[in-house]
Amino acid sequence: MRLYLLALNPTDAVTEGFLPAAARLGLDVTVLTDQPDAHRRVYPDVEILECDVRDFRAVITRVSTHHEPDAVFTNSDHLQTQAALAAAYFGLPGKDWRATLRCKDKAEMRRRLAAAGVDTVWSAELTEPVAPGDAPYPCVVKPREGVASEDVVLVHGPEELVTHTKEILDRRPGAVLVVEEYLPGELFTLETLGDGHVRHVLGGFHTELSPPPYFIEERLTFVPAHPEPVVAQVLAQLDALGVGFGACHTEFVVHEGRARIIEVNYRAIGDQCDLLLARLLEIPLFEHILRTHLGERLPADLGARGDGAARLEYPCADRAGLLVGAPAATDVDVDSVHLTYRPLRAVGERHELYRTNRDYLGVLRATGTDQPTVDRVVADFLAERRWEIQP
Repeated sequence: MRLYLLALNPTDAVTEGFLPAAARLGLDVTVLTDQPDAHRRVYPDVEILECDVRDFRAVITRVSTHHEPDAVFTNSDHLQTQAALAAAYFGLPGKDWRATLRCKDKAEMRRRLAAAGVDTVWSAELTEPVAPGDAPYPCVVKPREGVASEDVVLVHGPEELVTHTKEILDRRPGAVLVVEEYLPGELFTLETLGDGHVRHVLGGFHTELSPPPYFIEERLTFVPAHPEPVVAQVLAQLDALGVGFGACHTEFVVHEGRARIIEVNYRAIGDQCDLLLARLLEIPLFEHILRTHLGERLPADLGARGDGAARLEYPCADRAGLLVGAPAATDVDVDSVHLTYRPLRAVGERHELYRTNRDYLGVLRATGTDQPTVDRVVADFLAERRWEIQP
């Protein structure tokens, strides 16, 4: 059976997650990408074909002139609609392209949720640096199709809004921005996996952010089960968007018992959280995701372990400059807590300060069975290590 995997950049989810899972399932994998050389360096034993993967027509042509497909899949935020359209063209299982578009287009997501009567958020689209007269403050401005906190900023008045939108549009010529009311509350995620018939809730995370006005995710703590009324509210909003097939990562806030979606990433959670989740729950998560795209039904019970505790930490650069010292990759067990540290920036690299997830210097994944112990071991690990940046 042949799996076509659409990709932009080589990622840990593909390297450590989906490619090994595909091998265990006995699948022949063809990677379609617009960066073939970068992928061949990372995946030398995998078939790599160059393709303009942002264009669904190019994807369909590349597949139809190669081997017959059994599945078309991607875990990229930017390629969900292209993969969904290609899968539909070839009559293969996949996500509804209308749902992937609603999730990717943050303005359309707000319109859909409001039309369904499940949540109404003040929102407007901007193509030039102006402040809508009815904008509520504080409000958040962000790219309509953005990811990873890129160019997401909190503003407190019309002048700030105009200033930040101009800066973002200068960096992103031709982009469309969304400005929407700020939703207060604690930030959480909900991780789901469905096959179109059954949907499993895998738990979620409590997300701690950098100080405003930016929204960098600095720490995530695993939440085995959110309160049932909260889960019901989030699932109702996902239903309104048409989300229910494959993996989905949903970010939402809870304020006075009300759950409101911030954004929906219609794919498995990223930044190595997916790798942690598979280890923590002790389930073949990546195989399950691929099987849904092969048309197989999920089991009624995934057999997920229920006593796990976990935390992820992302040491971040606080200034621009050259990284001259940083810890190496490490795997270690301390007090029944398994720690995995992976660098995300090489020593000797110079970077600007982005105020996004691109400022991550590394990621620390910790799993155990007791949250206070996990938290203590993580704190000790980080305190004993240094990241040094020279201007």
